[in-house]
Amino acid sequence: MSERPSLDTTAWTREHAHGIERTDDNTAPIIYPPAEKTDPDNHIWDTWLLRTPGGEIAEVNGYRVIVALSAPNDLLPGKRHDVATHRFYYSTDGRQWTPGGRVFGDTDPLGSRQWAGSAIYDPSTGAVSLYYTAAGSRGEDELSYTQRLAVAHGGSLVVDEDDGVSFEGPWTHDTLARPDGEWYEREEQSRGMIYTFRDPWYFEDPETGEAYVLFEGNTPVPEGSEACDGDPVQQEFNGSVGIARAAHDEPTACELLPPLIDGVCVNQELERPHVVYRDGTYYLFIASHKHTFAPGLDGYDALYGFAADALFGEYEPLNGSGLVLTNPANAPFQAYSWLAYGHRDEILVTSFFNYYDYDRPSLDDVGLFPEPEQFRRFGGTLAPTVRLGVDGHETWIRGTLDHGHLPTRDEELPETIDERIGRLRGGHDRDRGGYGH
Repeated sequence: MSERPSLDTTAWTREHAHGIERTDDNTAPIIYPPAEKTDPDNHIWDTWLLRTPGGEIAEVNGYRVIVALSAPNDLLPGKRHDVATHRFYYSTDGRQWTPGGRVFGDTDPLGSRQWAGSAIYDPSTGAVSLYYTAAGSRGEDELSYTQRLAVAHGGSLVVDEDDGVSFEGPWTHDTLARPDGEWYEREEQSRGMIYTFRDPWYFEDPETGEAYVLFEGNTPVPEGSEACDGDPVQQEFNGSVGIARAAHDEPTACELLPPLIDGVCVNQELERPHVVYRDGTYYLFIASHKHTFAPGLDGYDALYGFAADALFGEYEPLNGSGLVLTNPANAPFQAYSWLAYGHRDEILVTSFFNYYDYDRPSLDDVGLFPEPEQFRRFGGTLAPTVRLGVDGHETWIRGTLDHGHLPTRDEELPETIDERIGRLRGGHDRDRGGYGH
């Protein structure tokens, strides 16, 4: 078993992960290409909603906004992370999204490219802070994978009756945090397949009012450690969910704290951590891949989750293993980078449409296809939104919505097939596994 790196850290154990299994409750239906893509000129993938500091989805003069990683759609999909930049899209109905362009316009953010993060809008001032991952160094001749948490502040969101929505500067870009080498592995300490210190997610604890930034990291496991029963191969799989103390009135304030969760001996990447708070329970979600699970474990490209009665835990894996939502076995990579948020009495999950018409066991095989086939099989747009039912530490799929349908705050969703059957039978049993729209 893994050694706990901190008294404040919950371990996602191999015993938990051995329980990962596809069921009707956690397996999404097959995704088919939409009639139109969100952005006809760009691939988009990791996506997040503009939120208020308190976590509500921001609605500004009837508009809501999403930010996404993007790359030109004439670029081979497998190369998109090498040039990733932030673009935004806006909508009045949560269904049709208008491309707004680059978030930072012609100005240069930190890093040679920018990866995922979060965006916060202050309704009282109109100010926007965008937290992001600065990957590499601007001007580098050869791409590096150095990562640091960054924040852009000083910008604002402007709504014009004729011109729609825009972000306006001037922006100030600052490094928010770098790994400390004690709680969070530095790049030179890494022994694993992938190094991570990224995906900053701003969160204000509704029970205390304190501000934090969650992120993805790796827990240092020194060579010769007794972690993983001394197995040096398993020790390379050391993903963690990090957290730092932030401040409401100072975007650059950041104090690293011990991780909330570590996956030492289990998984190398606990990506895009974020929290949904419901009825006194903190639901902490991550995304992860099949290939980042340690030897001896069979996981999937999937959304995983944990629940606790307080932000600092102790967390229990949802559904016993942590698995919340995954792709079907015959389309194992059809969606990725899931993001959950609360809507009325359920949780909605958005993601991006990844590789479809593709059932090989590894994404490495994508490169074996001719380039036209690589383009054809990549979705590069918003995936259908999945509806989750939640009861304590259990979750299940209630149904799905259309590609990119992110309901507005007051929007009532249609009843699912199981709800309809229950109503007609005169009962009100909890619906499970219904994919009805």
